[in-house]
Amino acid sequence: MTRSLQKLDVALPLGSLETYVHWVNQVPMLSQQEELELAENWQQKQDLESARKLVMAHLRYVVRVARGYAGYGLPQADLIQEGNVGLMKAVKRFDPSVGVRLVSFAVHWIKAEMHEFILKNWRIVKVATTKAQRKAFFNIRQMKKRLGWFTQDEVNAVAKDLGIKPEVVMQMEARLNAHDAAFDGVEHDDDDAGHAVNFAPVHYLEDKRQDPALISESENWQQQGQQQLTQALGQLDERSQDILEQRWLTEKKATLHDLAAKYKVSAERIRQLEQNALTKLKSLITQEC
Repeated sequence: MTRSLQKLDVALPLGSLETYVHWVNQVPMLSQQEELELAENWQQKQDLESARKLVMAHLRYVVRVARGYAGYGLPQADLIQEGNVGLMKAVKRFDPSVGVRLVSFAVHWIKAEMHEFILKNWRIVKVATTKAQRKAFFNIRQMKKRLGWFTQDEVNAVAKDLGIKPEVVMQMEARLNAHDAAFDGVEHDDDDAGHAVNFAPVHYLEDKRQDPALISESENWQQQGQQQLTQALGQLDERSQDILEQRWLTEKKATLHDLAAKYKVSAERIRQLEQNALTKLKSLITQEC
């Protein structure tokens, strides 16, 4: 039924990318009838061998698609690998009764996996998150007819062709032309280049909160404050201490009415006692400082 596919060795070749490309190009292509029979076997009987043959016969197409994304500076081998994942997803979901060839259906899945890989790995910070930004990201490079920035007329033309806002085109063009900067800067042997290192992000994005001296000072102030508070509370009468502890120093704070019932006085009286205790506590802490 499938000619030499029945004798095909499924072991992937080891070595260079060129070896792999040469190998996949030796896999015989399928006729429409052969593809239909294999797809029906997979869909109806879950025949893994049929699915394998469908995948193997289309590996060369994944390589062809990956070459179209060579301008993004990512390894071709990685792009091909991601595209192969998309191809397998396409084979799993392919419905032969629709009447289209597998390659027409699979191209969307192959490109989707490659797009996701490029967006995740092209830069440290993800450059495109919305559908409009993704569309602009993968089309602006191809639509540029010259070096340099788009003119306003070109921005409007690209936005119209892609069906997105001109602002998105300008935003994505700026991101495409930006470059990642080393946090610590790059050291050079010559003195002139060394001056640029002083403007590396490490010099103006320093997190002062992690300074050991500041952390130690903060801990000392906190410890000292706790000691002063404990000493000041010890100079209040027992009822005032209890009211402040119940109202401020416990996880489940008591209400004025709770304390009023406990001491058999009005809630207003508890409020007065609380304010008096706070005023005295503040005075005691100030004197100690």
